[in-house]
Amino acid sequence: MPQLIKQGTVIVDCWVLVREAESLADLVDGEPVIVPLAFWLQARAVLIARGNACVWLRPDDDPATIAPDLRFLPVIAIDFPVFTDGRGYSTARLLRERYAYQGELRAIGDVQRDQLQYLAHSGFDAFALRAGDDAQAALESLRELSDGYQATGLRTPWFQRRADTSPPDGVRFPGA
Repeated sequence: MPQLIKQGTVIVDCWVLVREAESLADLVDGEPVIVPLAFWLQARAVLIARGNACVWLRPDDDPATIAPDLRFLPVIAIDFPVFTDGRGYSTARLLRERYAYQGELRAIGDVQRDQLQYLAHSGFDAFALRAGDDAQAALESLRELSDGYQATGLRTPWFQRRADTSPPDGVRFPGA
């Protein structure tokens, strides 16, 4: 069974990622599946009634397309076909910030240890690593950096978190 890093723990992934689906016959009954957006749009009503189907997005898929369906999707996976394609980061931020998606946001595809910190700060809370990668070792990378300067979905920039250095009310410093 494939492993998944989810909310800081390595677990067995119970969802089956369906890369290509042309009809409902391609899906195993009762098996939780993550289907491509095009198939979701084609069979939306049946997949919602099924209750254990979710969607994955390609880098060029518009998250607005599934905005009305977010309440039916406990998992949304975003594909990174190659390590250098960063469009999924923007998709994650849009889902979390513009559409207030609260479910599991999963990174799939060419997901590597070096990306996990950035993925987490973009809104991802689950990571399906490349086949053969050590999930437990990759999990350690999420704990390697304790802070940063950039604004993210998880933190305010350091310079905005500094203690207020203004003097107390009524106190004036000479020359000020």
